[in-house]
Amino acid sequence: MSTDKTLLDPIHFRNLTVKNRVFRSSVTGRWDNYDGSGNQVRVNWENKFAQGGVGAIISSYVPISREGQITPQVATIDEDSSIPFWRTVGEAVHQHSCKYILQLSHSGRQRDIEGIENTLIDPETKAISPNPAPSATDQADQVSGLPANHMSRNDIHQIIQKFADGAGRAKEAGLDGVELHSSHGYLINQFLSAGINRRTANQGYGGDLKGRYQFLKEIVQAIRKVVGNQFHLQAKISVREFNNILPPWAHSGNTFDNAIQICKWLEEDGVDAIHVSRGSTFPHPLLPSGPFPFEMLNYTADSMVSSSRKASLRNLILFRYRFLHPIFQWIWGRLPRKVESRYEQPVNGLEIEDQWLDEFFKEHVSTQTFKDLLKRHQGTLLRDAKVIKDVLQEIPIITTGGFQQASYINAAIQGGYTDAVSMARMLVANNDLVKNYFEQGLDIADRPCTYCNNCLGAYLEVPLGCHDIDRYYQRSINNLSKAEKYKAAQEALRAKNDEVMSVFKPRAKTFIPPQENAPKTNL
Repeated sequence: MSTDKTLLDPIHFRNLTVKNRVFRSSVTGRWDNYDGSGNQVRVNWENKFAQGGVGAIISSYVPISREGQITPQVATIDEDSSIPFWRTVGEAVHQHSCKYILQLSHSGRQRDIEGIENTLIDPETKAISPNPAPSATDQADQVSGLPANHMSRNDIHQIIQKFADGAGRAKEAGLDGVELHSSHGYLINQFLSAGINRRTANQGYGGDLKGRYQFLKEIVQAIRKVVGNQFHLQAKISVREFNNILPPWAHSGNTFDNAIQICKWLEEDGVDAIHVSRGSTFPHPLLPSGPFPFEMLNYTADSMVSSSRKASLRNLILFRYRFLHPIFQWIWGRLPRKVESRYEQPVNGLEIEDQWLDEFFKEHVSTQTFKDLLKRHQGTLLRDAKVIKDVLQEIPIITTGGFQQASYINAAIQGGYTDAVSMARMLVANNDLVKNYFEQGLDIADRPCTYCNNCLGAYLEVPLGCHDIDRYYQRSINNLSKAEKYKAAQEALRAKNDEVMSVFKPRAKTFIPPQENAPKTNL
């Protein structure tokens, strides 16, 4: 099916209209307060993307409970006191005619850093250890190694209600909708996945696909009971799980046919859109597409060691020592080698012309190199997305997967592969991609995202932002001495850091706490 729609045309859902078809997808930074309250930095961050022209922002991962956080210092929606903060975020975004969709999430066993709330202490040795996370399995996470606890039915019912309560708070805050994070190995995906869920049919919420879907089904029903049928609700689904990430003998998880059935059930149960993704963990060798960020994780992954000593220490050793990189890369790269070698682009964008790219940028990433990057990493989910789109009767789909070229996105929409696209890294690199490039008739940013994935490894210890030094050079390095090249690199580093730190401005105002028992005064 061919349409004449472009990425700049509005998209209409049952209960929501978005001004264009570019969604900022979920991307997480640790800049909120330790108690789960949000702060001005989060408002500044979201405002950047709204000001840059995206049609809608899907928030970062927002836990519906403190036990469900991936790391500390992420804003939650676990109590009513969070409503004013999320209202402020929504108002900041809305002033740019941008919609705000809050992503309701729970980590289950997939945490990076547990935080003090999710720990146990040995009364004899005083040793602190992670509290096993609620899950559909009692097996530890295969990447982080953090322990899991098989949930009781009562636990399950409580978490279902917490998802519904979170949706109710999002609606009360004046936000435009919610997304269920049902992918990437987090709690809902742990129930859905044939490779993770260890519950039997007799235990409930397990067994066959229908049993594994029951948890998500009841979350959707509980949300609708709280917010009604007129509030936008979408679900993010891993349509292929590829769960055999590290050990090749591991169960690969749900099949594509399983995913099709899940999406059909979600449509029947009242969701308004499907957000297509893949992978049973995050990060995953196939999502986000691109190289493993060894150098950045060498710098940041030590913060995970205290949370899961054996697995995280193993990972850190593999990241830190260059002679071990080929071992990890061989294991981590098995799936991309197998899957990407068979993948053919279903659509084509315009041929990238040399003059479209910044001159200093091209000294580090040539035009041909960038063409090759686009061919390999852009639109990696489109073929699967089209099948899902063709199966669903009424609801639109949003697809993620390395998009950053206007002509390519338009070809995907017009070819009936997807109704909208979501981006994270590309917009982290160029917050103004829509407003200052696509709306001006330009096909791509002059310093585009290089798919390096450094931004994703950074958030464990440093502020989220584009950390690819190749994008920040301020002058040519051709014919420079070694000393001058070093100086040029430090200039680029300062430019990068200035951009990354810009999210901290404007700063929040401070105040003097009121004196306890002080007499009230009329101001």
